[in-house]
Amino acid sequence: MKLLYDVFDWMGIPILVAIFLLLYFVQRKYPLRKSVQPFFKRAVINNIISIPSFILLRFMFLPTMGWLTIQNETWKIGLNYLFHLPHWAEAVLAILVFDYTNYLWHVLNHKLPLLWRFHLVHHTDLDLDVTTAIRFHYGELIGSLFFRGTFVLLSGASPFVVIIYEIIFEGATLFHHSNLKLPLRLEKILNTLIVTPRMHGIHHSDIKEETDSNFSVIFSFWDRIHQTIRLHIRQDMIKIGVASYNRENELTIAYLLQLPFKKIRPWKKERLKRNQLMK
Repeated sequence: MKLLYDVFDWMGIPILVAIFLLLYFVQRKYPLRKSVQPFFKRAVINNIISIPSFILLRFMFLPTMGWLTIQNETWKIGLNYLFHLPHWAEAVLAILVFDYTNYLWHVLNHKLPLLWRFHLVHHTDLDLDVTTAIRFHYGELIGSLFFRGTFVLLSGASPFVVIIYEIIFEGATLFHHSNLKLPLRLEKILNTLIVTPRMHGIHHSDIKEETDSNFSVIFSFWDRIHQTIRLHIRQDMIKIGVASYNRENELTIAYLLQLPFKKIRPWKKERLKRNQLMK
């Protein structure tokens, strides 16, 4: 698909690489949380884990999404074919549909044991920074193809909008996984609309009640609407990871790739009420 080549390969990938490198350097100068693992060891693991997922994203996920939107031009099903809106309004509606359904997909990844097996690989990182944003098991991406593909079809969106949303989605994921310490006042302003590093840091807590919150990807208001938002927790009080998988020497590349196919340990029962304000 020429549009995928022109827009994603020649515009999206350079933008995402630039965002990754910028956040990589800035987060090391202005860290939000102290690291508990050697950075370069984690970066190597996370980058290698990401390779199968990236290949599937580029050569299976995005082409399939593009194919669905092209077919929809013939089938003419989906929201955009019901309302006859201006092109800009159709794009906004489609992006909101995509982002809301990604919120729902994220919730399902935490609630359904089969999906959690794959999403667990992402959460086992004992630190949280921009490299965690690419630490996804390829099985999770395959699963998301069916769920997200359904809503791409039902949205009636154009191929261009689908690709642009994916670029925004990936950029937002890099941003909110970063260990970048923004001025608190600025972060509070941004968080009224989008997911920020402090907000997503709470989602990666090793306390399950905190992990089961802040599921949004781009727009933070989905968590507010569904009352799954959790804020005002000091970042220096958060321990990143999954309590049942906290042994650094165990979390090798081979182990993480096999993890979804092993017996999954129950989450260690811990409960802690946080009353501290965000730091």
